[in-house]
Amino acid sequence: MGLLSVAIWLPIVAGAVLLALGRDAQANVVRWVALLAAIAGFLFTIPLITGFDTSTAAMQFQEDLPWISRFNVRYHLGVDGISVWFVLLTAFTTVIVVIAGWEVITERVNQYMGAFLLLSGMLVGVFAAVDGLLFYVFFEATLIPMYIIIGVWGGPNRVYAAFKFFLYTLLGSLLMLVALIYLYIQSGGSFEILDWHKLPLSAHAQVLLFLAFFAAFAVKVPMWPVHTWLPDAHVEAPTGGSVVLAAIMLKLGAYGFLRFSMPIAPDASREWAAFIIALSLIAVIYIGLVALVQQDMKKLVAYSSIAHMGFVTLGFFIFNELGVSGGLVQMISHGFVSGAMFLCIGVLYDRVHSRDIAAYGGVVNTMPKFTAFAVLFAMANCGLPGTAGFVGEWMVILGAVQANFWIGMLAATALIFGAAYTLWMVKRVYFGAVANDHVRELTDINSREFLMLAILAAAVLWMGVYPKPFTDVMQVSVSELLRHVATSKLN
Repeated sequence: MGLLSVAIWLPIVAGAVLLALGRDAQANVVRWVALLAAIAGFLFTIPLITGFDTSTAAMQFQEDLPWISRFNVRYHLGVDGISVWFVLLTAFTTVIVVIAGWEVITERVNQYMGAFLLLSGMLVGVFAAVDGLLFYVFFEATLIPMYIIIGVWGGPNRVYAAFKFFLYTLLGSLLMLVALIYLYIQSGGSFEILDWHKLPLSAHAQVLLFLAFFAAFAVKVPMWPVHTWLPDAHVEAPTGGSVVLAAIMLKLGAYGFLRFSMPIAPDASREWAAFIIALSLIAVIYIGLVALVQQDMKKLVAYSSIAHMGFVTLGFFIFNELGVSGGLVQMISHGFVSGAMFLCIGVLYDRVHSRDIAAYGGVVNTMPKFTAFAVLFAMANCGLPGTAGFVGEWMVILGAVQANFWIGMLAATALIFGAAYTLWMVKRVYFGAVANDHVRELTDINSREFLMLAILAAAVLWMGVYPKPFTDVMQVSVSELLRHVATSKLN
């Protein structure tokens, strides 16, 4: 087994073991097993970066074994500059989520930790799969643990939110399955994604394939107007579920555009680029305005996630290196920042059992350490220079201005709206006089919570101050993708 197989199957096996232990398993033993498995999984992903060759766009750390020989389906794994950081981000986020649920989850601890470990392995599988059917299996399998996490440990409307999440994302994916089968037939019986990139498809076929992939990936991002499942899922999900949903699962759709839509249907991608850009700008501007009027902290951050992911799809479909690299950097930074924002809301909810902004006020007076972290993450959410939130958005705006000044100007309004809704929440929740007895009785974060937030704060500042390692790894792969998209497949 190579590094990628270990990163996939170690958390899956550990999760299955925890589920097999049953509900009578000692909670502390379960927590430590989950933490050790999550840390081990993360440690096995680090050599993917330290040993990564930044001079080539080829797949690296490949593993290729026969799986379903009759249909030429292979267990083929590999990563390039586009996917490798998301493998690390997934494993890193799993460690944070296990720490976050350490004291908070007291019922069905083995099932909770097991579900997150299973989900972690499946998500790594999505980013590492080079075989189309293998990708589809992992892509769909991620729905099951997240559905259970929302449905079992979620809020009062958890069943409704879980069903909505499952149905929205499943229905779009069925069209993708049809597209994969069509590509399998056209390629002469190959499920290799890289073989599909070379197919000489007609303009009509490209458009149909692009629309089929769009149906699957736009819901996952989620793009306007198929975004309505996300606020419900975030509000009802437990804190760990919201973190993984925002930090990793939203990235699957954007990653799909780069791995499938753009290289397989390059002409259709260019033809429909204006449509995608228009939807992205609506997400950036309109959803930013929607976030301004939210009274629930989780809903506000959920809508801000939709706006930030609008930057990602905008960057991809302006077809220049700054835009695509900026979109990728934005995906990684959003993983750190949005995950941290949901963790901060979880810290407050665990103490007050309310997500309403009106239930707080003057938190800095009773929780100064926590407020320092929360304000840092809020500034990153605004896109403050020196934080991770700034780098990707700035690169996308620069790329957009290169392509079209007015697109760049409209995209830049997101920085204004982002600052408006985030600072409005910070002012109401954290500053001013102590608003009520609940806030007066708050206790500052303990060592576990401090560790969790400090790790994320370090990641946010490191990426904001020194983004070069991230951009260096993805540069050659992004250049090769853009060269491929610029070369028409049509005669």
